[in-house]
Amino acid sequence: MDNADHDTMMRLAAFEQVRRLSEVHDHLTAKELDPGFDFAGERVPLVNPQRGIFKPRQMQFLLSIKTVFPKPGGKIWYDDQREVHRQIFEGDETVDYAFMGQNPDAADNRWLREAFENQIPVIYFLGIAPGRYQAMLPAFISGWDAKVLKARVAFGVHDQAELGPPENAPERRYALRAVQQRLHQATFREAIISAYKGCCALSGLPEPLLLDAAHIISDKDEQLGQPVVPNGIPLSKIHHAAFDAHLIGIDPDYGLHVSDRLLGQNDGPMLEALKQLNGGTIHLPGRVKDRPDRDRLAMRYERFRERV
Repeated sequence: MDNADHDTMMRLAAFEQVRRLSEVHDHLTAKELDPGFDFAGERVPLVNPQRGIFKPRQMQFLLSIKTVFPKPGGKIWYDDQREVHRQIFEGDETVDYAFMGQNPDAADNRWLREAFENQIPVIYFLGIAPGRYQAMLPAFISGWDAKVLKARVAFGVHDQAELGPPENAPERRYALRAVQQRLHQATFREAIISAYKGCCALSGLPEPLLLDAAHIISDKDEQLGQPVVPNGIPLSKIHHAAFDAHLIGIDPDYGLHVSDRLLGQNDGPMLEALKQLNGGTIHLPGRVKDRPDRDRLAMRYERFRERV
């Protein structure tokens, strides 16, 4: 087996491992990524914990790039969320990726150039919260500019059999839209769960794995459906279903209302727990700026009242 074939087989094994991990986990952390993957009885890393551009010593070409989300500092990390991901949400076909340091001939940056010149599929680990990533693959280095110290990244079609770069503008836009959707869902959920300290806003259930980030106004609404914390509420699966079905309403003063349909039924402890919410109020986040937007709640509550 020559070097190119060996590299391809190892790359496919890495991709398969990352796909398996992504099917099991909502996001990837060092716990999932640090063990790497096995190839021909040898452990091969997926990332370098200290650097964003990574080529294992066993491989000929670049394997992965990583965009690190800044750790919390003076501000809550999700305050800068839209700016960090602006290029992906507003991009047309490709996004920027900064070189490592100021020397375009440094090893990391040469790996980017070689991946560009050979159209090598790579894994792009996109930061969605401190220490948490969504794996986008395949991705391709579609440009390399020594003057501005940046590469360009294009996303491939996720479910295609061949790992080739997108062949035309429509394919690039299609792939980017899929990335936008995944990033929207992941970052919105992380910000909402973080704002409410991992608890359901209705029941107080303190288990993030059982929570969804429910939109107050659907993301189909271009004006008010943005993925911002005041447009979301963390809800357990059953409460999310009831909220989406307009069986539970939240008024602009954060009061809880249960529909007559549920109040008139008697069928076990789960239903009774939902009925007992009537007349209560939601659990609010610690920061006032993270509280549900009253105007959005008013619009949503009107829909609930129409169903009562």
